[in-house]
Amino acid sequence: MRSLIRRLTHRPSSSPHRPVSHHHKPAPPPIRPRLPLRPGQIRDRCFPVRRRGLDPVEIRDFLHRVADELTTAQTALVAVQEENVRIKKALREWQSAQSARHHYR
Repeated sequence: MRSLIRRLTHRPSSSPHRPVSHHHKPAPPPIRPRLPLRPGQIRDRCFPVRRRGLDPVEIRDFLHRVADELTTAQTALVAVQEENVRIKKALREWQSAQSARHHYR
């Protein structure tokens, strides 16, 4: 199992039976966290036009469709988060009521 993990993570084996290779690829630069895309960023995105390139109208239509779906997903996420807060609050109140009811018996 360890050898499988080493192969998957490209770590050299520390076993004396296999020579350790020091020819590693340089470490990739650290990935900067990206801010979430907003629908307006998608709608306003422009790409350079190349000879025999893609149809700009088709690209624009697709970007608008993606932006609309992102708007729908973000709206649904906010609704679910608000419902989650409401349910947690109701659960805490119910647990407090149950605790108080059983505590004084």
